[in-house]
Amino acid sequence: MIQDVVIIGAGMVGAATAIGLAKLGLAVTVIENQPQAQFDPQQPLDVRVSALSLASENLLSRLGAWEHIKAMRTAPYLGLETWEMEGFITRFHASQLQQTHLGHIVENRVVQLGLWQAMAEFDNLSLRLPTKVERFGRNADGIEVVLEDGTVLHTKLLVGADGANSRVRDFAAIGITAWDYDQWAMLINIATETGQQDVTWQQFTPAGPRSLLPLPGKHASLVWYDSPARIRQLSQLSNSALAQQIRAHFPSRLDPEFEVLDKGHFALTRRHAQRYYRPNLVLLGDAAHTINPLAGQGVNLGFKDVEALLTVVSEAQKAGDSWYNDAVLAEYQQRRYRDNQIMMTAMDSFYAGFSNDLLPLKLARNAALRLANIDGPLKRRVLKYALGLG
Repeated sequence: MIQDVVIIGAGMVGAATAIGLAKLGLAVTVIENQPQAQFDPQQPLDVRVSALSLASENLLSRLGAWEHIKAMRTAPYLGLETWEMEGFITRFHASQLQQTHLGHIVENRVVQLGLWQAMAEFDNLSLRLPTKVERFGRNADGIEVVLEDGTVLHTKLLVGADGANSRVRDFAAIGITAWDYDQWAMLINIATETGQQDVTWQQFTPAGPRSLLPLPGKHASLVWYDSPARIRQLSQLSNSALAQQIRAHFPSRLDPEFEVLDKGHFALTRRHAQRYYRPNLVLLGDAAHTINPLAGQGVNLGFKDVEALLTVVSEAQKAGDSWYNDAVLAEYQQRRYRDNQIMMTAMDSFYAGFSNDLLPLKLARNAALRLANIDGPLKRRVLKYALGLG
């Protein structure tokens, strides 16, 4: 079977890439090894959520997925606040950019399902699941993908959107620069007495940040960063015992009348592929880079990858060039590698800068937070960059 593009991974980034390339008239097959249950509004909220930026929302709208996502459940947020010491706070608000909101907090599964619904509208796009890749190989015309059922797909472009442990990256022998942070994150869904909130906030502590993300209705997502040993200990607690620990260690602005509904945890790692392409092959999203989740930029960086790839392919098509050749893929890498590196380095700096309790550093960084709260062109520029608008 001959296809223009084969994408490994139908998560948020892979599915968005598939739709975008199908809209450009290419024949696309997506391989996914995990089934996905249909959305049920009575289902509990998942612990895995993303803070989608305005730029990501715009991309999802152009791909025809945002209307499906909005029909399920989302929580818009208008403000973002961060601080360490009381009185030294930085606040961002949508009104500073004349926007109605800064973004939406959405369950990862809901974003994926919305994209899958949009994929179904294309005759030139097929989703094969659940199925696994048996092996990859090269031939004179590109790359062949052999599936576990014996199906052989021949493609001009193989897209690796298969996550941090990418088999596509391994096949291409692309190395990574990687290390583990001495920190884990615990995700905790809570039911609150207050109504739906519209501000996401984060307080830094020497052990790691404590964060809140609004969820639909009387719900919120808490993120507790701490040492691996501490997170392991917390994960063993009952929900009621965990709630007591949260009340003792989270900021007082958290409504104390809440109930823990669900929890999960993961290790924080940093990975960056040493390059994003080989002949007839390209990496996007977590297959290319994983980032410290301090600012919630992981999936937004992935969607920026999608935008860049779609742009260079479209430009090549319009110019009558081969849309999958090395020059096109090199242009994609040039557009994304440095930007991803800058964001990863910035998050590393935040991690290192706040992971201590030395008084001189503490005073300096809190003065910086207070300075950053001064409304002006620089603050608006930083906010626009974070939202993908500039």
